[in-house]
Amino acid sequence: MKDVSVADSDILDWNGTTYRTLVATAETGGRMCVVDSTSPALSGPPRHVHHREDECFVVLSGEMEFSVEGQSFRKGAGEAAFIPRGAEHTFRALTESRHLVILTPGGFEGFFAEMARHAYRIPDQMGPILESAGRHHLDFTGPPL
Repeated sequence: MKDVSVADSDILDWNGTTYRTLVATAETGGRMCVVDSTSPALSGPPRHVHHREDECFVVLSGEMEFSVEGQSFRKGAGEAAFIPRGAEHTFRALTESRHLVILTPGGFEGFFAEMARHAYRIPDQMGPILESAGRHHLDFTGPPL
């Protein structure tokens, strides 16, 4: 079992959004990964599609707005949002928000690690971002909220 105490060095920062892998893909035989993330207020990714993973957000604090296949809704602390693989979606933290991101199957935590390691910026460095996205079965499909 993984030690739940995590050193600061285990927290990845990608342009102000933090990621900490709680359950790594290697620990589940590839079945899933769980990432603890904190997003600054009014931040969020461009619209995108995960072709391989189902994704579930569990909001621990703050409030988030989601758009899934053109339908918008909000979730707050203690609520969850499920996004099936293949669905175009995005989200925006309306306030600073801490949330768990659960992905099945696992492997997508590698994308977060690559983005943080290189501090890539959207839209300035889309070339390497799109290369990593392709390796992680992700397509960007439109602007953020």
